Amino acid sequence: MSPFMSELVGTMILILLGNGVVANVVLKGTKGNSSGWIVITTAWAFAVYVAVLVSGASGAHLNPAVTIGLAAAGKFAWGSVVPYIIAQFIGSALGALLVYTVYIDHFKVTEDEGAKRACFCTEPAIRNYRNNFISEVIGTFVLIFVILYIVGAEFAPGTADATPIGLGSLGALPVALLVWSIGLSLGGTTGYAINPARDNAPRAVLTFIGSKFNTRPDWEYGWIPCAGPVAGAILAAIVYHIFN
Repeated sequence: MSPFMSELVGTMILILLGNGVVANVVLKGTKGNSSGWIVITTAWAFAVYVAVLVSGASGAHLNPAVTIGLAAAGKFAWGSVVPYIIAQFIGSALGALLVYTVYIDHFKVTEDEGAKRACFCTEPAIRNYRNNFISEVIGTFVLIFVILYIVGAEFAPGTADATPIGLGSLGALPVALLVWSIGLSLGGTTGYAINPARDNAPRAVLTFIGSKFNTRPDWEYGWIPCAGPVAGAILAAIVYHIFN
C-alpha cells in the first residue's frame, strides 16, 4: 500500500476495533454489555496492535498527534504531515461508520444518549475544560515521548546492547502496551482520546447520522480532544530535544 492508504486503512481498523469495543460494552442488549473499563482499555490496546501491524508501509502513525510529534522532533518530513492527517481523518470516519453498521440495532434500542455518543467520541467524566485539556496534554505527552524513544531505534540510548524497535510490525506490541498503560492509568478523566482523528472524525460522522438515534455530537467539548493532543505532542518533542 501507499503511505496514504496505509494510514487510511490502519486508522479505519483502529477505530472499528476501538470504538467497536465501546459499543459492545455500553450499548443495550449486546453480548458484552457492562463488561467494564478493563475490557475497553484492553481492546483499545489490541486495536492499536492490529492497526500498527497492517500499516507498516506508512510507519503506522494512525494519529495526527503522532505525525505532528514526529515532525516536530525532526523524525518525519513536515511536507508529509497534511496528507497523513487527511488519511487518518478519512480512515477514522470510515471506521466509525462501520461500528454504526455493526451495532445499528443496539443504537436503536439504547436510551442513554451519553452511551451512544461514547461509541463515536470522548467526553469527560467531570466537565472542566481546563482540567480536561491538561489531562489530554499529559496523556498525549506520555504517548509521544515514549514513541520518540521507540522510533529512536533503542530503548536505552547510548548502551551497546540497546534493542532496535520500530513503529512497524516489530514495534506493534510496545506501542499497544503503551496505549494500554495510558488508558488504565490516565484515561479515567476524559476517556483518553490522545488522538484528534480518533475523536473529531467520528464526532463529525455523528453530526450527520446522530439524528437517527437521537444523539448530539457535543461539539462544545470537541476542541479538547483535538487541541490537547496536539499541544501534548509538541511539548513531548520539545522535552525530547532537551534530553537528547
